[in-house]
Amino acid sequence: MAQIKSQMKRNLTNEKRRAANSAFKTSLRTAMKTVEQAIANNDKAAAVAALNLAYKKLDKSVAKNLHHKNFASREKARLAEKVNTLK
Repeated sequence: MAQIKSQMKRNLTNEKRRAANSAFKTSLRTAMKTVEQAIANNDKAAAVAALNLAYKKLDKSVAKNLHHKNFASREKARLAEKVNTLK
């Protein structure tokens, strides 16, 4: 347990950030799964709409330093490739 006042404060902010980052990562995974579900249902309109949200969240995760830029790029390419196979 921290004994120094500034470290106690730092522990609180670290915990808040950890919770926020965890929630954001969960929402990102959910957005990506939504695209996958729309593809499975052969619903191109829903897939494109979900893809836009997933793109936004992937870009945001890179800006927040939660993921590497190559991770976001790779996931965006994979999702786009799957959506483009729909007719």
